[in-house]
Formats: sequence, structure tokens, C-alpha cells
Amino acid sequence: MKTVSISLNSIDKVKSFVNDITKFDYDFDLVSGRYVIDAKSIMGIFSLDLSKPIDLNIHAEENIDTVLKALEPYLI
Repeated sequence: MKTVSISLNSIDKVKSFVNDITKFDYDFDLVSGRYVIDAKSIMGIFSLDLSKPIDLNIHAEENIDTVLKALEPYLI
């Protein structure tokens, strides 16, 4: 598992983020305070405070570089 900080501060960013990570078969969790939600759920993402950076847990053992490359626009 790898954890990175991301920023999803607009509706368009949230939509493109979900589209980008649904291409992967790995599990992704967003962690904001005590809340942990499935990062592939648009409704779940909008339940978080998007004004602050959010931790993304990537549950992948291989091809992590490919995932990080796809996430570059959102990384802090």
C-alpha cells in the first residue's frame, strides 16, 4: 500500500479523478480525518471536506508507478 496527498478542489477535478482511477483494478481509499471512503465513489468524495488536502491509499503491490503517473494532476 502507498499513501499520497491529493487535492480535489473542483467538481471537474473530482470527475476526472474518478474516471482516471476506475481504469485500474486496485482498491483506492480516501482518508479525511476519521472518514475513509471508496475513492471510486463520486458521491462518497463529495461527502468529504474538499477544501483541504486528502490522503489517498493505493492498495497496489505492482505497477505503482503507472498509477502515480495517472494521478500526477492531483498530487500535492
